[in-house]
Amino acid sequence: MVPYGSTVALLSVFSVVFAVFVSCFVADSGVTGPGVCLAVAAGILSMCWRRLRQRDAGSDRRVCVLVLGDIGRSPRMQYHALSLSKHGYQVTFVGFLDSKPHQDVLKEEKIRIVGISEVKGLRAGPKLLTYVTKTVVQSVQLLHVLLSLELQAHILMQNPPGLPGIAVAWLVCVLRGSTFIIDWHNYGYTIMALSLGASHPLVRLAKRYEHLFGPLASHSLCVTNAMKDDLQKNWGVEATTLYDRPASIFRETPLDLQHQLFLKMADTQPQFRASGSDSEETEATAFTVRNPGDGGVTLRSDRPALLISSTSWTEDEDFSILLDSLQEYEGFIRGGAPLPSLVCVITGKGPQKEHYKKLIASLRLECVKICTPWLEAEDYPLLLGSADLGVCLHKSSSGLDLPMKVVDMFGCCLPVCAIHFHCLQELVEHEVNGLIFRDSAELAQQLKVRRSAEARPAGPNAAAFTTLLMQTQNMQLYQCFCNINEADDCLESSFSIQRRFSVISRPFERSRLLLCV
Repeated sequence: MVPYGSTVALLSVFSVVFAVFVSCFVADSGVTGPGVCLAVAAGILSMCWRRLRQRDAGSDRRVCVLVLGDIGRSPRMQYHALSLSKHGYQVTFVGFLDSKPHQDVLKEEKIRIVGISEVKGLRAGPKLLTYVTKTVVQSVQLLHVLLSLELQAHILMQNPPGLPGIAVAWLVCVLRGSTFIIDWHNYGYTIMALSLGASHPLVRLAKRYEHLFGPLASHSLCVTNAMKDDLQKNWGVEATTLYDRPASIFRETPLDLQHQLFLKMADTQPQFRASGSDSEETEATAFTVRNPGDGGVTLRSDRPALLISSTSWTEDEDFSILLDSLQEYEGFIRGGAPLPSLVCVITGKGPQKEHYKKLIASLRLECVKICTPWLEAEDYPLLLGSADLGVCLHKSSSGLDLPMKVVDMFGCCLPVCAIHFHCLQELVEHEVNGLIFRDSAELAQQLKVRRSAEARPAGPNAAAFTTLLMQTQNMQLYQCFCNINEADDCLESSFSIQRRFSVISRPFERSRLLLCV
């Protein structure tokens, strides 16, 4: 079958050639050449228009999920794709393929992944010229890919990144009669402002671009009520709040799986290796040991505490705060505080990673060890479910989005310390379902977490709130997607579950956060 985009391109070329031929043929007949060209071109374009909008039996159940970024590092959009496929939609997932998506996405028969390449732009010349050429080439590439797909009933796009994706996706929806839906995760221009400054011409242009094309979407989703209010007040966009929910893969990790994960990580990360003769005599890691007699796995009595933080290594996360707090934690131990040694895992990819790796290498720490691995999609939830404490340094560039990493930590019943910013209270309530800090000194105090044999109670409270969250995850998106104007019940359910989560999580969260006084 010839792709739709190829068919349209061939028809367009044919229209031009045929118009020129007819113009030459009628040159001596007194008929105006340009008039003939316009008439022929209009006829061919009409044929292209009908071809682009040609529907079949499956058109109404096709959805394009679009990310102008790495699919493997876009968990919310992966969840959207899975949720829609479970409700009978044929999903075409378009985005970059820098990282491997989760196995559930790869195995789902109703999800087809279409990769696009990231355009770098000109390597020489002014930065503005590089950015302009990158935008133009990326627009042409994305336009070709979207027009080459079978007719999609809906295009669901993540923003940011939205330049040039929003304009291209909107144009394709106009040409093909599809419904255009934007899932607002943040504002792209505020992220650009972190590195360029709010007054930079590119930032001002990006802001105008989002303000111009954002309201053209048929429907909008967003991640917080604060963003919903801002979109309505300042953008004229009526959005539906769709809170993030942890996928079923985020849960407490059984001890045997913890041991297997630690052994795997010990191959590349020395911080996970058992010291001395332990590893020679038994199958052991820094945290666990397998009994050679019955094969059972137990936690080591001398194990360090395991702290985890994930990041995209961008300007909206200041990891110097965590590094300073770890130095203070080291000082607590050297001062005689009865605290365990600490292994800190910071996972992720991003532009500032090498900068922070140099800072980490310059630290002189004995009781605190830091590693910065990139984890596969399958290993990340296992490590979250094995850790003692999660730290979130996400400080929203707009002050209106929420860190999804905290949602994942909640799914794993992991205590969370999160840095304060506007609207964080929609997710984290201080000393209710987590702790909130404002600087490295406050975080250092919160890192005084004492381990115990009951560090991870697997009681009914943990299972209860995880089940509640998961029961609504798919139905929420389905209701909002199918009839976004009638999603009030969906949102009310989301809010009530958020409140109930806080109440249910309170007993066991506090049992794990034994702060030293």
